[in-house]
Amino acid sequence: MLNLIRKMFSNNIESYMETVKLGMLGSGFVANFYMEGLSNVPGQEVVVNTSRTLENAEEFSEKWDIPNYTDSIDEAIENEEVDLYLIALPNFVHEEVVKKLSENNCPMVCSKPLGRNTEEAENMLKAVQEADVFNGYAETEVFAPAVVKAKELIENGALGEVKWVRSREGHPGPHEGWFWDEEKAGGGAIIDIGCHCVEAARYFFGKDRKIKEVMAWGDTLVHTDKTEGEDNAIIMLKFEDGGIAHLENSWSSAGGLDLRNEIYGTDGTTFTNVTRSTPIKAFAGGEAGYVVEKAESEKGWIFPLPEEAFSYGYQAEMKHFVNCFKEGEEPRETFEDGYIVNKVLDAAYESIEKGKWVKVDY
Repeated sequence: MLNLIRKMFSNNIESYMETVKLGMLGSGFVANFYMEGLSNVPGQEVVVNTSRTLENAEEFSEKWDIPNYTDSIDEAIENEEVDLYLIALPNFVHEEVVKKLSENNCPMVCSKPLGRNTEEAENMLKAVQEADVFNGYAETEVFAPAVVKAKELIENGALGEVKWVRSREGHPGPHEGWFWDEEKAGGGAIIDIGCHCVEAARYFFGKDRKIKEVMAWGDTLVHTDKTEGEDNAIIMLKFEDGGIAHLENSWSSAGGLDLRNEIYGTDGTTFTNVTRSTPIKAFAGGEAGYVVEKAESEKGWIFPLPEEAFSYGYQAEMKHFVNCFKEGEEPRETFEDGYIVNKVLDAAYESIEKGKWVKVDY
């Protein structure tokens, strides 16, 4: 019966549900942000969470008042209460988990990046397509309120035709050890945060304007003792109609998370700066406590970011996916978008190796 209901939702049959029951696969950094976002989303309830250890799963469930927890993803998949699964897991298990969920006709939303490479992303896309299940790609950047407002200006004609986009994401380095492992992560800063910038560029230009070529540079400038992957990178995207995107990614950007976009059109420009132009700043002589994601200091001049889950887009994306699932609608970010992003990032890595423009076809 449960699989039949899941199939109904995936086939765009309008939901009669009042509350969407969620399964949180993961209990770490991203899962906590998802829970912060969900706390302001009506019509949903997280009924189970998982972790690699039962102790961590229990701690997470107590923190967020989740009735069930487990250290087994298989057990969570078998939970008949769950309507929609949120994959908040490391890159190296995405493909395996997506295949398991697809085999059980389970609707799902997967955190970025979809796969560690194009092959994994394609396998995941095929899995959900063959199972015909609801799938969402959790790319927070294009749900951030400032970014959504910039897109609104573009759609209203305020900027004319978008010709150039500069997108930057930087921070001092990852929060978990596996990010530094190229094999587990799929690369360095490019796969970790370049995925945000690629999708931001596609969002601002419009997905109908396809990327045709990629040129990239990447190197390990600072964290040579931690990784052989690139900790800094620059990527250029050339669109079929001549538009250009300039992407900057850094794991050595001091001062905490740095999220910025610049959009230049034929008739105007707009800028977003989520973390470096906050509505509050302070000079802290004592310890300030948590300031902002990946902040290196709690003293001196600080720029706290109120309501991070809102500012980064976690609340908006969670609300969007829950509502789309309820209404039987396709979300605006799906596994197909994640696959395209992986394809572009693979072209960037190829460009670094070959030192030339690399064509992209999708």
